[in-house]
Amino acid sequence: MKVKDKKWIRFRIYVVATFFLFGFGTILARAYQLQVLESDHLKAIARAGYIGKTKLPPKRGTIFDRDGRELALSVEVASIYAHPRRINKKARAARKLSRILGEKREKILGLLKSKRSFSWIKRRIAPEVAREVIALDLEGVGVINETRRYYPGRENAGHLVGFAGIDNQGLEGLEKKYDKQLRGPQDSLIHMRDALGRPFAIIRPNPFGHGIRDLTLTIDKDIQYKAQQILKSAVKKTKAKSGQCLVVDPVTGEILAMAVVPEFNPNIFSEYSPAHWRNRSITDSFEPGSIIKAFLLAASLEESVVSPGTKFDCEQGKCRIGKETVHDTHKYGVLSVSDIIVRSSNIGAIKIGQRLGYKKFTDYLKKLGFGSRTGIDLPGERKGFIRPVKEARTIDQATIFFGQGMTATSLQLVMAMAAIANGGKLMKPYVVKSIMDRSTGKVKVRRPKVVRRVFSQKTAQETARILEGVAGQDGTAPKAAIKGFRVAGKTGTSQKVDPRTKRYSRTKYVAGFVGFVPLEQPKLVILVVVDEPKGTAYGGEVAAPVFRQVGRWALNHLRVNPNKGSSAVARTLPPIPDKNVTLLSGKRRKTDRGRRVQPGTNIVSGEVGRIASELKKGALPDFSGLGMREVLKRGRALGLEVHLVGTGLAVKQQPDAGTPLQEVAAVRINFRPPGKF
Repeated sequence: MKVKDKKWIRFRIYVVATFFLFGFGTILARAYQLQVLESDHLKAIARAGYIGKTKLPPKRGTIFDRDGRELALSVEVASIYAHPRRINKKARAARKLSRILGEKREKILGLLKSKRSFSWIKRRIAPEVAREVIALDLEGVGVINETRRYYPGRENAGHLVGFAGIDNQGLEGLEKKYDKQLRGPQDSLIHMRDALGRPFAIIRPNPFGHGIRDLTLTIDKDIQYKAQQILKSAVKKTKAKSGQCLVVDPVTGEILAMAVVPEFNPNIFSEYSPAHWRNRSITDSFEPGSIIKAFLLAASLEESVVSPGTKFDCEQGKCRIGKETVHDTHKYGVLSVSDIIVRSSNIGAIKIGQRLGYKKFTDYLKKLGFGSRTGIDLPGERKGFIRPVKEARTIDQATIFFGQGMTATSLQLVMAMAAIANGGKLMKPYVVKSIMDRSTGKVKVRRPKVVRRVFSQKTAQETARILEGVAGQDGTAPKAAIKGFRVAGKTGTSQKVDPRTKRYSRTKYVAGFVGFVPLEQPKLVILVVVDEPKGTAYGGEVAAPVFRQVGRWALNHLRVNPNKGSSAVARTLPPIPDKNVTLLSGKRRKTDRGRRVQPGTNIVSGEVGRIASELKKGALPDFSGLGMREVLKRGRALGLEVHLVGTGLAVKQQPDAGTPLQEVAAVRINFRPPGKF
């Protein structure tokens, strides 16, 4: 290569290098000018184009029932906003917006005269209304899409699901409890102006936070709806103040239904008073009354202080405790433990409780969850009250055995009964089955949790068999019986304390029934509480029919097959006999503790059959004054078909006493409560 060519190449390199250095220097100089020398001026220009920033309500996840049906979801709606400072003819704009939005002109004008840079005019309007606002083409007025909460079931499960406010924040129920999980990332509305001064808005998502999460509940939407409708009908019929119905799976602790009356529609929650929003199943505590006797029975059997056949003198319905007198509804004499529970004798319960002891009983109540929160995933749960031993007077230590002087929530009662139904284990109740993150697809599943074992399986089964008698013709809740299924449970009728006199009211009661079905393998535990029913206030008359209707429908819905041999007659039979049971003529003999008479079986065998054949030669005895159980025992021992009408003690029979037994195949007995002869 020639020297001349080399010089030319070197010259070109210098020229290019000089050009790049000059360009780079220019860029640095301009950056210095913009960032340092003119920074204040440029910031002012930017602020002039930036109108404002508004946080938009975050989207929320969907709440489903156990079968994936929506109970709460978010839907897109339009909202109207304004930049008051950019609106020159405010009165004219207010007049036009008022006509379309249906709001008072003065209200809208007040918003437009605000000194703020941004104001909501009306949120969550119909799409056609939003289109009309857009057509007005008003300067400083805009329309943006956001979301609002919608509850397709309206009142169905309203107290459980709760509701979200106008800014999509959870305010009640699951919406509040799981607000953090249900909330999605929050978007921001950025208000800007272009080079010509025309305003525009952009939505900028927040890069931080988790994605939207959905909840799947343990609730069965159909059972929930049916329970709510039946309960509402019962509250209306009895002109009661309120009502509650809980349906629980005793094996898992899952809540299948949680119905509360009076109802409210969460879509328009602001139209109801806060008292309507309250989930009374967990926020209201009350004296449970005789329902508590079921747990007294289980605790006493567990401690072996009594057996089902142990007898106590119920003192003809009147018992002195210290300076106070306790009364029974009926004048009972000597009753077995089984009969005390079936007939719900308060005096009998006191006698059983005195054997067990106040401290021991309250210890069992605490093991069953009374006096403390269950820990259910809902806000506002109350603990209830159990009086400490040191503070309990003599009368307090007696009345607790029939459910006075303590308080409990409906949820505590139903979970305690579930512990008897499932073989003695206290389960932790829950309503959220799983949580799914939409962005990742990950699912967090809730598992059943055993809190503790309270009773042995043997005690639980023995208690259940005795409680079966409560739903029989001799018990306090024959109206709880479900054809084709064996039902066990306990009634409760408790007096409310008058807040004015501080004494028990004679007109205000809480009627309740809690039971489970089927007895052999319980699928459902159902509690019904009716607050202040008018007229008849007994749990067996007011709450038991609701149990029957809800239970029958739910069993059919869950496809639980009835027992072909089960009938109402089976429930009138005595509970499982004790080791030593008094039979005819005062003789005693050992019996098979595990043996039960199957439905439809004719009780004419062995010694009883021999006596019956001898009596066949005589006349029909006089049944007047006897209880249903004794009438059944004697009638069947004679080989007769017995038909029972009414409740109480026998007052009339057909055929008449003295009719030759050879001419009698069936006998009809009429019963009336004592004092109504």
